[in-house]
Amino acid sequence: MTPLEQIPTADDLRATLERIAPYIHNTPVFHSKRFNERAGSHCFFKGEHLQKTGAFKARGAMNAVLVHQKIARGKGFVTHSSGNHGAALAWAASNIGEKAHIVMPSNAPKAKIEAVQSYGGIIEFCTPTLAAREQTAQAVKEKTGAIFIHPYDNYDIIAGQATATMELLDEHPDLKYLLVPVGGGGLLSGAALANAYFGAATVIGCEPTNAADAHESFNSGRWVPVTSADTIADGLRTSLGTRNFPIIQSHVEEIILVTEAEITEAWHYVLARLKQFIEPSAAVGVAACLKKSMSGKTGILLCGGNMDTLKWPLR
Repeated sequence: MTPLEQIPTADDLRATLERIAPYIHNTPVFHSKRFNERAGSHCFFKGEHLQKTGAFKARGAMNAVLVHQKIARGKGFVTHSSGNHGAALAWAASNIGEKAHIVMPSNAPKAKIEAVQSYGGIIEFCTPTLAAREQTAQAVKEKTGAIFIHPYDNYDIIAGQATATMELLDEHPDLKYLLVPVGGGGLLSGAALANAYFGAATVIGCEPTNAADAHESFNSGRWVPVTSADTIADGLRTSLGTRNFPIIQSHVEEIILVTEAEITEAWHYVLARLKQFIEPSAAVGVAACLKKSMSGKTGILLCGGNMDTLKWPLR
C-alpha cells in the first residue's frame, strides 16, 4: 500500500473503496417526486451530508491516512482546511491512533471549528488567505514531522472522494447526468474518474458565481486561481488543485454557475421539502439542477451538512 503518484486507475478506485469501506458509511440515495416534477428530470440524491464527520471528505481523508500510516507513525498528519477536510482528517487520524494538526483560517465557521476539536484535531489559526494556510501548515510540518495531506490536490484524496460516485453508480448505473459541486475539485475530479471507469453519465460541475475560478479555468483551458470568493457556500471558496484540473478538463462536460439567491433558494427547498439538513455548498448542485433543463436520470451529490445552525434562530 503506497501513496498514489499518478491519476488513479479503475483498479486503484476499487482498492480504495475496499480499503475504506470498514470505516465509512455507504450513504443513502433518495429521491423526491415533487422535486422531480419541479426539475423536470428523475433525480437521485447521494446523501454525503450523512457521511461520517458530516461530509464526503471522510472518504478521502480515511484513504490518505491508511495509505500513509506507516510513514506517519508517531508523527501524525497536518493539513489546512476551512473545516470539513480538517474534521475528516482529525477523525481519520484518530481511527489509527495518530494526531492531526489542522490549520484553519480565522474566519472559519464556528461549527466547523468545533467539529475539528471534537475529533481531536489540534488547531492552528491563520489569516484567511491561501498563502497563510500553506505557510502555517509548512511550519507545523517542519516542527512536528507530520505528514502533509492536501485537502484536494492529492491523488489518494481524489481516489477516496471517487468512492461516493462509485456507490451511486452501483445503485444507478444508467445515470444520464451527474451534478457535482466544485471548489478545490477533489469531489468533482473523483466523480469524473469514477464515471469514466464505471458509468456513462454527462458530468457537470456546479459552482457559485461568486467563486467562479473553476468555471473560468475550465473554459479558458488554463488554471485561474480564485481572487475573491464571497459566497455562502464556504466549502467552495478554494482554487482548483493542479492535479484535479486536468482530470476535470478531460472528463467533465461543463461547469454551471449559480447565484447566491439560487443557492439560498435550493438550500431552503431541500430543508423544507426533502427534509434533509445540508450546508449551502451541497445546495449548489441542487440549484444547478433547477436552473439547467435536463431530461433524464440525474444524480446529485449532496456533499455535506456542516454549518452553524445558530445563524438561523427559531425565534
